[in-house]
Amino acid sequence: MIDEHHEELAALFALGLLEGAELADFETRLAGDPALARLVRELRESASQLSYLAPPAKPSPELRARLLARLETAAAWRAQAGTVPFRIPAWLPWAAAACFAIASAWLGQLYLGSRFENASLRDSQTLADFQLRSTRNQLEAERLLARHQVGAVTEQVAALERELKAQGDLANFKITTLASLLGNSPEALAVAVWSPARQEGVLVVEKMPALAEGKDYQLWLVDPQYPIPVDGGVFTVNPATGEAHVKFKAGKPVKSVAKFAVSLERKGGVAKAEGPMVLLSQ
Repeated sequence: MIDEHHEELAALFALGLLEGAELADFETRLAGDPALARLVRELRESASQLSYLAPPAKPSPELRARLLARLETAAAWRAQAGTVPFRIPAWLPWAAAACFAIASAWLGQLYLGSRFENASLRDSQTLADFQLRSTRNQLEAERLLARHQVGAVTEQVAALERELKAQGDLANFKITTLASLLGNSPEALAVAVWSPARQEGVLVVEKMPALAEGKDYQLWLVDPQYPIPVDGGVFTVNPATGEAHVKFKAGKPVKSVAKFAVSLERKGGVAKAEGPMVLLSQ
């Protein structure tokens, strides 16, 4: 990500206003930063388009009259000083007027371009500040939400531990946390507890999106001995809270669970995952 300082340097570089050591340092960084190089190209393209913003300039009749009067005065002065008379070509006043008009248009374009560039830079800075504040607020909200979720999941895990202690030695169970892959529900979370001896386990789900009609969530166990994940069964969640407490069994004998995953599938589940993965363990 390009910081504000280098954005300002890129704007100055695109306009040819960097000099000395600052120019050398920026060119060194530019050679190794594709994003910065792309920004410079965009700024140069924007600057090149500004020349088309100014309307074409046409010399006024008053300007032509002033130029002719000055030329006639100069000719009279030379005649009085004894110089050789010089006949002014008929095209010269028009050429001078055209040059003056071109120069005026060019200077006007430079002025308008600088104003437009300054306005664009101010708008870009304002937008960057707004995005920075929004990102900070989002990160703070996610931090508070994650703290709340960790507490809730910890309580669920504690309940599972009490349940499993009543069944056997807890050291023989695999406990894994699954994180959300959903962009619209990043707070979704799950904990899977697996008993290799019993070939069964328990899945606790929090904050999952409600299912659409004709859809199920499906649990998968990734065992290296199989080319595709092993089916762990389908489940639904509470539409209001997104919670579920599911007991599951593997569709095949599982020696070692490398990962747990949850996908969104059609109602009743599938033999091989077809839908998008929504939860995945580390």
